[in-house]
Amino acid sequence: MSFLEEKFDFIITTDRCLMTNHHGKEFLGFLGTGPAIGIPEKAWKWLACPKMKTDELGRPKEAPYGMRKIEAALIDAGYKAAIIDPDHIGKYLPHAKALMLSHHDYFAFGPPSSTWWGITKKEPVNYKSFQELIHKPEIKQAKQRGMKIIAGGPSVWQWLWRTDMIEEVEVDTLVDGEADTYIVKIAEMIMNNEPLPKYVYIGAEEAPSVDQIPEIKGASVNGLIEIMRGCARSCRFCSVTLRPTRYYPLEKIERELQVNVKNGVRHGVIHSDDVLFYGAVGIYPRPEPLIKLHKLVKKYYKSIAWSHASLAAIRYSEEKYGLISKITEIVYEDGHQNYLGVEVGIETGSSRLAKEIMPAKSAPYKVDEYPETVEEAFKIMHDHNIIPAGTMIVGLPEETEDDVYKTIELVDNLRSYRSILVPMFFVPMGYFKNKDWFTKVKLNEAHIELYKKVFWHDVYWAEDILNKFYLKSPVYMPVRWTLKLFLRIAKKQMKKVEAQLEGYLRK
Repeated sequence: MSFLEEKFDFIITTDRCLMTNHHGKEFLGFLGTGPAIGIPEKAWKWLACPKMKTDELGRPKEAPYGMRKIEAALIDAGYKAAIIDPDHIGKYLPHAKALMLSHHDYFAFGPPSSTWWGITKKEPVNYKSFQELIHKPEIKQAKQRGMKIIAGGPSVWQWLWRTDMIEEVEVDTLVDGEADTYIVKIAEMIMNNEPLPKYVYIGAEEAPSVDQIPEIKGASVNGLIEIMRGCARSCRFCSVTLRPTRYYPLEKIERELQVNVKNGVRHGVIHSDDVLFYGAVGIYPRPEPLIKLHKLVKKYYKSIAWSHASLAAIRYSEEKYGLISKITEIVYEDGHQNYLGVEVGIETGSSRLAKEIMPAKSAPYKVDEYPETVEEAFKIMHDHNIIPAGTMIVGLPEETEDDVYKTIELVDNLRSYRSILVPMFFVPMGYFKNKDWFTKVKLNEAHIELYKKVFWHDVYWAEDILNKFYLKSPVYMPVRWTLKLFLRIAKKQMKKVEAQLEGYLRK
């Protein structure tokens, strides 16, 4: 069937920075949150967000997991809905009832993007990419004939900071929260020509139960599958803690694994805001559900990664049960992979600040010992070929200069452990949602010293990771060469970057 014979009432899409699988390497997607540095922007985009393969209808081979959930909810409700690659939406907009947008970082206010933007003063690639999408003339034309525009996803809150863009794009409804069930109500209102609410917030009480969360119909980007929602840590800067905790049963997880494998995706990411909380009792990981989970996933996927894990859970799991050893044995035993990637939240090296903003982050260990917990967890990961991207928050409302120097001390102590460290400007989320942007505050000497330390830590370990673990297959050689070129340029340009950072002190 050609696209001329197919019409969809609901078109779901996003820009190229998300409608991509980043060459099958999720971590490369972080490059899309920055501006092109040292190499041409075209090459930077190819490295971070290459075009996705599509079928004859313009539907991508893989699509962001959250968008797959929305697509599934609409299809299950009987609507004609499809995720369409941004290059192909023009074929369908003349007949669509609504265009549904989603994004992780609509206006580059997210922590990585705002950090890059604040330091370089250049628009990140993901910002420019989304602007290109929403200014397509075919969207404007469809809007003029009456098509609705709905915006949702994890960064929908950013539209509230850009009300000018709400008016310019003529967004009809913002949906903030888990929209798995509510999106069907919105679709029904559109089909019945009923007035739409301008803004909808779906709180914890309205969050869908596990049984109400639909199962994906098509492959997700890099085989990402969700295993639970919510987090029991209750960190004040995080919006995830506002959601109730729900665990997917293994049967539900398996059905989504089967969807990905059926569509040719055999490498994937286990997604949770803390993978080691799957089946936990409160904040205490349990071996049995985690071992069953990893055996199930490895039954279908050749290689896996974790989206997120907490450092305290890593330390506790290994010290209490030897669980990290058991899990990595399961992951590595078939020989298809020899490392496991994960994002971990360090946030700060200051026990005082940790006590203020995330008192449960180190539990069951004492918050006063938080830096020690970070170091112990990094040692455990290093010993088990787990490569973390450790994020840190710079400029929290309660932060003092001494807190920053404590973080610098922690970075020094982590030098021996294979990792990439990512210091990011504070973004007002969770309980801090009404706080001012840190980007309005000047970097001080301590911040500059922190960024210098992190840069050299990352360059050292990035080269080691590329040489020993990452992108080893011959098919990835162009990507490897491009990354190595970038690292060489980055080292040569470090003095300029340092001078740029120093400039903050003189402004």
